Amino acid sequence: MAEAQFKVFRGEGAKGELFEFPVEVTEGMVVLDAVQQIQSRHANDLAVRWNCRAGKCGSCSAEVNGKPRLMCMTRMDELSLDVPVLIEPMRGFPHMKDLVTDVSRNYEINKKIRPLTPKPRETDGTYRMQQEDIERIQEFHKCIECFLCQNVCHVISDHSVKEFAGTRLLIRIASLALHPLVTLKRL
Repeated sequence: MAEAQFKVFRGEGAKGELFEFPVEVTEGMVVLDAVQQIQSRHANDLAVRWNCRAGKCGSCSAEVNGKPRLMCMTRMDELSLDVPVLIEPMRGFPHMKDLVTDVSRNYEINKKIRPLTPKPRETDGTYRMQQEDIERIQEFHKCIECFLCQNVCHVISDHSVKEFAGTRLLIRIASLALHPLVTLKRL
């Protein structure tokens, strides 16, 4: 079992500082495991979001060594343990507390996107679609809404551009526009 040092951002609002914590690293461990170990042993009030632990929900998005990552998918054996592992909140969103940021703007903008209005069903009550039309939108559905793309978007980081939906929501709009059953012209 190896030991690693972690520097974790702690604070509220835009104010805070890095605190160093030791972590016992075991085989198969991911960064989220390390953060939870810090919570249980050193800082039980450390604010961090997580849910699925499987790279499906995006809740544990953070910056690991300066790069936007899902903590549940970032394996400890991928990181150099010669220097402290740096864990910070996503920089592209308003900071709330410790590793938690306010991503609610994404949900507010999402509410403004008109939902899919499908074409009428066939006379037998079914929809008919071509396989190539279905495959065309599959890549869009792989997005887990972790908002890491929003975090690094240089247009969003210029906070004077309030009306720009951002990369994640543009993907959603494109998936609706290219849906095989779409009737509303979006593009």
